[in-house]
Amino acid sequence: MLTKLISNELSENDVLPSSLLSKIATHPLREKLYNELHNRPFPSISSPAQLTHIAIQHQGKLKQEEHDFISLLCNKFQVNSPAKSMPCFYQDFGLFSLRWERHLEYSTYTFIHQAPLTDQPFIKNAIDYVPSNWLEKMPGQVIAAVHLIIEPENIDKKITHKVEQFFDNMSLIASAPVNSQAKVWSSFKLHNDGFGRFLIYQQDLSAAQLGRLTQQLLQLDTYRLMATLGLPLARVINSELNQLDLQLQQVTTYIALGTDKSDRELLTQVSKIAAKVEDYRSQSTYRFSATNAYYDVALQRMEELKEEEIPGYITLQEFLMRRITPAVKTCQTASNHLEDISRRVTRASDLLRTRVDMVLQEQNQTLLKSMNHRAHVQMRLQQTVEGLSVAAISYYGMQLFETMLTSLPTLGIDYNHELVSGFAVPIVIGIVFVVTRLVHRRLMKELK
Repeated sequence: MLTKLISNELSENDVLPSSLLSKIATHPLREKLYNELHNRPFPSISSPAQLTHIAIQHQGKLKQEEHDFISLLCNKFQVNSPAKSMPCFYQDFGLFSLRWERHLEYSTYTFIHQAPLTDQPFIKNAIDYVPSNWLEKMPGQVIAAVHLIIEPENIDKKITHKVEQFFDNMSLIASAPVNSQAKVWSSFKLHNDGFGRFLIYQQDLSAAQLGRLTQQLLQLDTYRLMATLGLPLARVINSELNQLDLQLQQVTTYIALGTDKSDRELLTQVSKIAAKVEDYRSQSTYRFSATNAYYDVALQRMEELKEEEIPGYITLQEFLMRRITPAVKTCQTASNHLEDISRRVTRASDLLRTRVDMVLQEQNQTLLKSMNHRAHVQMRLQQTVEGLSVAAISYYGMQLFETMLTSLPTLGIDYNHELVSGFAVPIVIGIVFVVTRLVHRRLMKELK
């Protein structure tokens, strides 16, 4: 009911014209966020086709070098170069098309050539149509390189029985993705030309479906390599951590048993272990985090393939899971081991600091007792000095009083000198003692 009332109150003149949207403040990233969903679209590939995919590791650098490299090819074929800020570039160069995409730590170059049917795939590949003198200048380090051939499944059945020969008689992994609308073959090994190989026999897939399948396979091959990039580092760190683990165990044993080793020596050992652990963490934290991220994406790509088994062959997902998962688990184990040692080092340091603090407290208590004893002795000494001071001041006071008495006869005053002097002694001593105590009490109040 409320909706109807509101709609009735709104007339056509109350609707905000699209031209007025420019007068309203918009978020500076709004357009970029809209376009983000359409970046790096799936390619549209017709069968038959040849593809060559190369992944170059740049570690977040070489941005200018890559732009110059692609611009060199564009100038050679007289086509427009990409903008420096573009994260991807797609261009048809006649005999081949190039799809370039820049990611966080690597870039991919995918060359596509629409080729006729052939009974000898991988004899000539898409990269053979690319200028070799240009390829030699490619910046970065190759992390993945693979040839991919797409052919229709209605090709001569005799050829499909020779698939092993196309892969140099290597053991093959195969499956039927896209709900058995295609068959994919690969050895996941490097051949004599340094490239891996994928062979796709497709059946009635559209160009868009074939493009998605192709990109999923190429990304899967890249991600599985990037996911295992941390394995050598994990193995090195694991062996080093085992040594640090033994050293830390010895230190904790010394702390528990209270051996003759000094706390300074133990604290030095713990500090050295902590420094090594932090060094390993700085070397491995990013790599191990990237390993987990690439592994998750690789799992996602495997699920998207929707594979079905081909009798007699292990599927791509089964093969890769059996190979990649232990490597990723090794990296995770190294990362967890590193964090565990770091926590144990922290606890050992806390224990040593506690022991040092206790020793310092005992030393401070001993020092305080010594200072209190010294203060007590000084006070007794001061009291003794005060007594002597009273006697000395009283003596000098009596001397002054005697001097005053000697002047009285000149004034005509008759008195008994010995008697007056005798009575004056306790009086002078009493006055000096009282004045001295008053001064002492005032000074003690000021110190408090």
